[in-house]
Amino acid sequence: MNRPTNQLFDSYFTQSAMREIFSDRGRVQGMLDFEAALACAEAGIELIPPEVVADIVAACRAERYDFDALAIAIGSAGNSAIPLVKALGKEVAGQNPAAERYVHLGATSQDAMDSGLVLQLRAAIELLEGDMAQLADVLAQQALRYAGTPMVGRTWLQQATPVTLGMKIAGWLGAITRHRQRLVEIKPRLLCLQFGGASGSLAALGDQAFVVAQALATELKLNLPEQPWHTQRDRLVEFASLLGMIAGSLGKVGRDLSLLMQTEVGEVFEPTAPGKGGSSTMPHKRNPVGAAVMIGAATRAPGLVSTMFAAMPQEHERSLGLWHAEWETLPQLCCLVSGSLQQALQVVPWLEVDAERMLHNLQLSQGLVLAEAVSIALAQRIGRDAAHHLIEQCCRRAVEHGVHLREVLDSEPQVSAQLSADELERLLDPSHYLGQAQCWVERAVADHQAFTL
Repeated sequence: MNRPTNQLFDSYFTQSAMREIFSDRGRVQGMLDFEAALACAEAGIELIPPEVVADIVAACRAERYDFDALAIAIGSAGNSAIPLVKALGKEVAGQNPAAERYVHLGATSQDAMDSGLVLQLRAAIELLEGDMAQLADVLAQQALRYAGTPMVGRTWLQQATPVTLGMKIAGWLGAITRHRQRLVEIKPRLLCLQFGGASGSLAALGDQAFVVAQALATELKLNLPEQPWHTQRDRLVEFASLLGMIAGSLGKVGRDLSLLMQTEVGEVFEPTAPGKGGSSTMPHKRNPVGAAVMIGAATRAPGLVSTMFAAMPQEHERSLGLWHAEWETLPQLCCLVSGSLQQALQVVPWLEVDAERMLHNLQLSQGLVLAEAVSIALAQRIGRDAAHHLIEQCCRRAVEHGVHLREVLDSEPQVSAQLSADELERLLDPSHYLGQAQCWVERAVADHQAFTL
């Protein structure tokens, strides 16, 4: 039996390695790894005969199971662990009937599913950390490369005052560095064992329960939590929230790039490649396809995160439906973020920057973007309110007559009486009004380097 697949968009929106972690095989193998480790832990403290372990461990290989049959059985069982444990028992019994009685001893379905999920999340975090470290490196390089490249800053989508491209990229870098720090901080809380048995008390294992839990956590290289967390889902929701923030920060990168690529702006472009960014009908088009994925992931992620939050108030010791709502949600988040990161890694290292167009756009307003600089300098001579009002009137006249602000300022006696021609020349030069742009780049890069070290 072949189940239908939906893979047309997989390579665009997700990373293949992340898809493999959360594939059917990845899910099943995570649960089987739990079952194998449980047998080893229980044999290690002589709760079960050591001679049965090899047969149980040998059966804990995902390729030995029929996923189509499991999928059908899940529809009746209500979760994936029940039919899998049953299939595992049959597989073990086929090799050693005596060993079958020790399969899944003391555990419950959610123990296998949640601990298996945590093992998947550990692998997912390793991927995310590697990709984010690589992205941070190239962002740092690009921030330094363009630290002194002037461009117009934009607020409310309108031209504001000059900044530098490096400063903008440093902003992207700072967010990624903080997310990398958060990933490190979250791991001790997230990567912990789930093992509580039927209702969380591990009563089935009697006095050996805590010893088994300790041994199992050691086998799986997971932290042992203060108690099982069957219906306390804050660990997973915290991780989902972090994934949502990563998606949002990458979406910010994509949004900025797409706006800078607009025909009317034309300052920064995604790299070109055969067949990339074209149109089915317009030969001239150069679409920001990487940015589209980053924006798309940032748009989809909040809904998935909200599902995780909505699933938090789970009933008593085991949830009905709310737990089920998590099963596909968290993997989807991981896959979306991984895909967004892949697009960023394909775009950021090879940005095509048109510095001349940036200078051209700085001049579009004919000096208005430097009005603040003139106003602040004049304020030192005649006071803030008077200077602001005067320069505001000069800006209006420049717009009304379609002339450069410098021409209006030169003809305004109250200005020329206070500011010389050389002073005005300097004040209206964008390269002299970049503030702490260089400093912000250096600080963002330093934070990145400090974290990397």
